[in-house]
Amino acid sequence: MINANQLAMGGIFNLPLETNIFRVQQGDESLRNMIIESYQPFIKKVVSKVCNRFIDQTMDEFSIGLVAFNEAINQYQKGQGSKFLTFADMVIRRRIIDFIRKETRQVRHIYLDQVNTDVENNTDESYVEQQAAIDYYEEKCRINERMEQISSYQELLLNYGITFDVLSHHCPKHADARENAKIAAKRLVEHPELVRFLKKKKQLPIKELLQFVACSRKTIERNRKYIIALALIYIGGFSALMSYIEPEMETAL
Repeated sequence: MINANQLAMGGIFNLPLETNIFRVQQGDESLRNMIIESYQPFIKKVVSKVCNRFIDQTMDEFSIGLVAFNEAINQYQKGQGSKFLTFADMVIRRRIIDFIRKETRQVRHIYLDQVNTDVENNTDESYVEQQAAIDYYEEKCRINERMEQISSYQELLLNYGITFDVLSHHCPKHADARENAKIAAKRLVEHPELVRFLKKKKQLPIKELLQFVACSRKTIERNRKYIIALALIYIGGFSALMSYIEPEMETAL
């Protein structure tokens, strides 16, 4: 496959990228396909930068980037004062911003400029408006991720005979008791043999856990379901739920 560097530097075409773009505009569809395929890493990089997260070929954002890159090929003009990749970057960025704006249309105060194909007469969108749309979009992604993890976490809890309703009734009432339970859960996941016991038996390894904590067996037994639930957040890698387990716990068992 011809890579981007070969195209940009002439490669087998022995022509600069801009010249190849003009050849495509004159009807060379085979060359168009080669250019689009070779510049997919560039497209992915631009889209990921705008979205501020990794984007792969399976995502809608990448498809929009491909369409925008093809649009840039059609619209690029001689003498407009910019390299093709600079122009393509702008078109992709604006199409992704437009996508984000549509995704967040309920935010009424966000209005982004439409793409102006005449680069010389074009003005940039308001940075504040772009950032507001992107921030809202990222928050929406975080909410979706959290909801997906909550659903997976709920299913995992059921394997241990725990529901959210049961968990709400077994949550320690006092703050210090909750902190101690959090620390107990952390001590459990730090020892692979305890994790294996929990996964296999679907029960808290109380006797073994007592070797690593300083509270009574009665305390552990009373809060066992809560400790299991907290430990499963660690074990399941539910990063969006980690806020429920504070990273710094001053209360020691």
